[in-house]
Amino acid sequence: MSTLAAQGISTRRLDLLPLHVEHAEEMATVLSDPALHMFIGGAPDTPQALRSRYQRMTAGSPDPDITWLNWVIRLRDASCLTGTVQATVSPSGHGPVAEIAWVVGTPWQGRGIATEAARGLVDWLGRQPVHTVIAHIHPEHRASAAVAGAAGLTPTDEWRDGEIRWHRSIGR
Repeated sequence: MSTLAAQGISTRRLDLLPLHVEHAEEMATVLSDPALHMFIGGAPDTPQALRSRYQRMTAGSPDPDITWLNWVIRLRDASCLTGTVQATVSPSGHGPVAEIAWVVGTPWQGRGIATEAARGLVDWLGRQPVHTVIAHIHPEHRASAAVAGAAGLTPTDEWRDGEIRWHRSIGR
C-alpha cells in the first residue's frame, strides 16, 4: 500500500491538489472560522501551527501499513483554496479501507463544493486498490451526512467516539 500517493483530481468545478506545506498560509484563513470545529472540537490553527501540521501530514504515516492522502480543494473559477479532503488507507481483513473526511471553509459552504470534492475523491479511490470507503459523522451534522450520502456512503449502526460510521463498498 505504500505505493499509493495523492494525485491531482479534477471535477467539474474543482481541482483537488495534493497537500503541500506551502498551502498552510492560505488554508489558515480558509479554516479560520471557529464554527468549523463545532463537531470535531479544537480551534482554528494559526498559519505556523498549520504549517507544522502539514509538515507532519506530508511526511506520511509513521506506520508503514497506513497511508495518509491529503488534498486541498481549489475552486477553479475563483482560483482560491476552499477546503480539504483526506483519506487514510489501512489494511483490513476484506482489503484496504479508506477512511475519508472533508472540510470546506464557511464562506464556500452551501455551494456543493464538499459534495463534489467527496464524490471526486471516492471516484478516484475506486480506481485504486481500495475495497471500502468509510466516514465517521456526528449524528447532528446534517450537512456532512448529506455529503456522505451524495458520495454513495450509507449510515451503519456502528458508532465510534460519538459518531456514526458510514460505509460504501467499492472493491471489485
